[in-house]
Amino acid sequence: MRTLLVVDGANVVGSVPDGWWRDRHGAAERLRDRLVAYADEGLPGHPGPLEIVLVVEGAARGVESVDGVRVVAAPGSGDDRIVELAAEAADRPCLVITADRELRRRVGDLGARCAGPRTVRPLDCLGP
Repeated sequence: MRTLLVVDGANVVGSVPDGWWRDRHGAAERLRDRLVAYADEGLPGHPGPLEIVLVVEGAARGVESVDGVRVVAAPGSGDDRIVELAAEAADRPCLVITADRELRRRVGDLGARCAGPRTVRPLDCLGP
């Protein structure tokens, strides 16, 4: 069974001060494109293939899905949508990428594991 990787788009994009605030939509697209490689390769401790879901909100809504990464636009709170996805994945491994402590607690209560933004956005990827 493939691990579900849920990425808190706003949190991961906002983790690096690279000018993302000038183009939130473009920043979310760049993150989505970086995530594609993990669909087959996996992450440390989570071998591929992975099912990847990037949750976006606000100005990043409208980012399209691509092969390997499904983009979900949260109708309201991105955190609430991430919790819903973790709850739906109760019967399979789920890894949520976020630095948000409250969100980590909420999805952890549902059995999901969590990792920080550097898991998918290492320091060598600081540029746009």
